[in-house]
Amino acid sequence: MKLLTVVGARPQFVKAAAFSAVFRKQHKEVLVHTGQHYDTNMSDVFFDELGIPKPDYNLGVGSLSHGAQTGRMLERIEELLLLENPDGMLVYGDTNSTLAGALAASKLHVPVFHVEAGLRSYNMLMPEEQNRVLADHISTKLFCPTKTAVDNLKKEGITKGVVNTGDIMYDAALANIVKSKQRYSDGSWTAELKTNDEIVPKILEKEYYLATVHRAENTDDKNKLSEIFTAFNNLDEPVLLPLHPRTQKLVKELNLSMHNIVIVHPVGYLLMLYLIANAFMVITDSGGLQKEAYFLKTPCTTLRDQTEWVETLENGWNILVPIVQEEIIKCAARPQEFLESEQPLAFGDGCASKHIFAALLNGGNTKWGI
Repeated sequence: MKLLTVVGARPQFVKAAAFSAVFRKQHKEVLVHTGQHYDTNMSDVFFDELGIPKPDYNLGVGSLSHGAQTGRMLERIEELLLLENPDGMLVYGDTNSTLAGALAASKLHVPVFHVEAGLRSYNMLMPEEQNRVLADHISTKLFCPTKTAVDNLKKEGITKGVVNTGDIMYDAALANIVKSKQRYSDGSWTAELKTNDEIVPKILEKEYYLATVHRAENTDDKNKLSEIFTAFNNLDEPVLLPLHPRTQKLVKELNLSMHNIVIVHPVGYLLMLYLIANAFMVITDSGGLQKEAYFLKTPCTTLRDQTEWVETLENGWNILVPIVQEEIIKCAARPQEFLESEQPLAFGDGCASKHIFAALLNGGNTKWGI
């Protein structure tokens, strides 16, 4: 089998690393990087750390408006499909790269295989929701990370080609947390944190909040951004915040106090896993980080009013919070009795890559599958 795989954002690099390691042992994969995430900390470091083969093509599309970015990707991916003539198109998640790859393949009648299918927030104002719904409805095979995702598709009349493979991000987290601990348990993790002035205050394990803020619904709203950062400044432990340069600029324009916040440059996957595992709590608007916190048994507070990953909400491991500083502070300080409870096996058995591989070859009959 020959697959053309499209990636463009850092979570997709992690997923691709897990699946490519299995698939390439017996089959051919043509890897296309759209360039959606293009700077070193958002792209190159992931390929280097995870041993992902260098992309066969880098489209270099970069940062544009949603329409322009998706359109340019669509045009260039179509050219590659005609050139490579693959047996199928593999796409991950819910980015503009996902939608462009799926659309280009569908219009050329190339089967589309969607990993992480069936997720729903039921908020069509989110670009991610638009991308995943459209990708699902033109996919030939839909690899779902949870039973909830399977049920979501069934509600929309999609049952053919649907397989519950478990979550490929769970595979990646289980495999790479071991490498992460081997690399950073000697305390060297603090040396890799970089700020604009290259000075990082002393931070102790389990005595910091790890935060990320990147969704447009938060970063493009000055009132919400102000509420979030005011809350961070009033938490009882320092907030370690890897932040994209664009968001750093927006925060600086607000002229807010940063006395309890340590803003650092984006970090690689192995270091991020270590930071998650050793944080007192994760505070985020990222879907992927919610899951990784859950996988690594770190409490999470999510800066959104809905989540695609409803499984993480069970027993209070993750809580959705409105963007109001008092509510954020209250949720961050909540009791943590749930740390003693068993987590349900909601995300599979840690072998999603193998189940996806099997489903591609035999039509969907996998050990974990439905």
